[in-house]
Amino acid sequence: MREFTTPAPAWPEATGGLADSLYDTADRHPALVQLSRLGPDGSWRDVTAREFRDEVLALAKGLLTQGVRYGDRVALMARTRYEWTLFDYALWSIGAITVPIYPTSAPDQVRWILAETQAVACLVEDEDAAMTVGAVCDALPDLTGIWQLDRDCVGAIVEDGVGVPDSLVHRQRLGVAPGNVATVVYTSGTTGRPKGCLITHANLAAEADAMLGGWGDVLRDTAGEQPSTLMFLPLAHVYGRAVQVAAMRGGLRIGHVPDVSADVLMPALASFAPTFLNAVPYVLEKVFQRARQAAEDAGRGELFEQARQVAVDWAEARERKTFGRGPGPGPALRLRHLAYERTVYPRLRAALGGKVRTVMCGGSTLRRELGLFLTGAGFQLYEGFGLTETAAAIAANPARRQKLGTVGRPMPGCSVSLADDGEVWVRGPMVFGGYLNHPRCTAEALVDGWFATGDLGRLDEDGYLTITGRKKDLIVTSSGKNLAPAALEERVTAHPLVSQCLVVGDDRPYVAALITLDPSALAHWLKTHGREQLDTWTAIADEQLHTEIQRAVGAANAAVSRAESIRAFRLLPQEFSVEQGMVTPSLKLRRSVIEQHHAADIEELYAS
Repeated sequence: MREFTTPAPAWPEATGGLADSLYDTADRHPALVQLSRLGPDGSWRDVTAREFRDEVLALAKGLLTQGVRYGDRVALMARTRYEWTLFDYALWSIGAITVPIYPTSAPDQVRWILAETQAVACLVEDEDAAMTVGAVCDALPDLTGIWQLDRDCVGAIVEDGVGVPDSLVHRQRLGVAPGNVATVVYTSGTTGRPKGCLITHANLAAEADAMLGGWGDVLRDTAGEQPSTLMFLPLAHVYGRAVQVAAMRGGLRIGHVPDVSADVLMPALASFAPTFLNAVPYVLEKVFQRARQAAEDAGRGELFEQARQVAVDWAEARERKTFGRGPGPGPALRLRHLAYERTVYPRLRAALGGKVRTVMCGGSTLRRELGLFLTGAGFQLYEGFGLTETAAAIAANPARRQKLGTVGRPMPGCSVSLADDGEVWVRGPMVFGGYLNHPRCTAEALVDGWFATGDLGRLDEDGYLTITGRKKDLIVTSSGKNLAPAALEERVTAHPLVSQCLVVGDDRPYVAALITLDPSALAHWLKTHGREQLDTWTAIADEQLHTEIQRAVGAANAAVSRAESIRAFRLLPQEFSVEQGMVTPSLKLRRSVIEQHHAADIEELYAS
């Protein structure tokens, strides 16, 4: 196997649990602003380290009176909000284990997770979520409490804890060791029933410290301002939790926003004005498309396209220079870039609050061209790779040495290798301890400290990893041609009209695709082409629209052989959604579910 390792700096060995850093920071820097809380009027109220420590301690005491004990598992079923961080640290303060559940989960999924983890209580946001949990309670003998945020459960629990000595919490907190399980995070379940990953305090601490150690200087490059980030990633996902822990350990300020829709997220970014962001490609694609549509609506579409190409060329030239393969941007390119730096790029940066310098991206593949554009427009962009089993990133682009289109090198203290079949294997302190109640799956996934990710990839001469697909997603046509569909799907979805693309062709004579369209982009296209009166069904049958999507398919096909190319496609009237069970909460396509649901559409693709 080909292997690359990034040495670990001489960091102090981890001790204790994740909550300890909160109490240490409050003792050493009590006035440090650790969080900002969004009020009902849209303004932000700062919360200092001492204030947050006091809130956590008061809640932890109340949780003890509610019967939560050391080692108990408590489910958190809520969107990204201040109270999630509050409960995380309160539960860790008494040695309890958190179990995140997506609030969009179906009742069967909720029942499965609560039953398998033997959760003693569940935090929910509202009456609907409480009813979902309540409906499955009969099958959950261990569940003794449902706490509802919109009924001020925090205040009630804190009130219960009045009179409990602080020392009782500290006694339990000091009993937490790095190897204790901190949280049970369930996989996305793209290929079957989700499995609970046992993530330890040491795993999340290693992830956070690697992030701060490897990229701390970049994050703190803020002209003297405290680094800050707006959390909109779901905290039910390990990526969001890792960012939360890193911010709390590193003295960075965080805010929360529960909704990634543009109407909610954009005003929150403007008012919070973060200095760095952690995002998934989907969000960055939406920001880019929104900026392009705004330019087109203002009659500046051609100017935007010119500025986009200059940003891509400038970033590409800078990248070649970084790796000693070119002189960097020439005089003419520098002048054009400077011109757009004064007119176009500031508008894009303003859309993210105006102060963002660094963007860290993970969760799925980011298009190289989009990464180049964002870099050329003034952002330091770092793409990484990880899984639930690795407590978020296990590889990432090194500080100021990015190769866009790759997921970088192993994180500090980690190793990446490729098996003979191209599968990516990883090793490091972030790798989980195993799957809950699944010893056989654990034994298959963990071999001598190495974790078999199930992803396919390639390593270049500099040790940078590129993910090319999933082993289980490989398509074998009836002629025996093997192909990984991810790269082809990514190229199709690069078109601004396309939202999702699922390539099919297993045991079929050729490759085909199911394609969904972005509703806002489609509305914009129909308006600019004088067809805004068309409904969705009529629109997807429009000949000119088909021609436009055919261009996207043709561009994708240009990068592969004829045997791998998409020969037919079908436009669908609505996007694959989480509610339908076709997309995971982390926005990954559930291939088998989609293929089953759209079996008739797939058959029609091969009928002629």
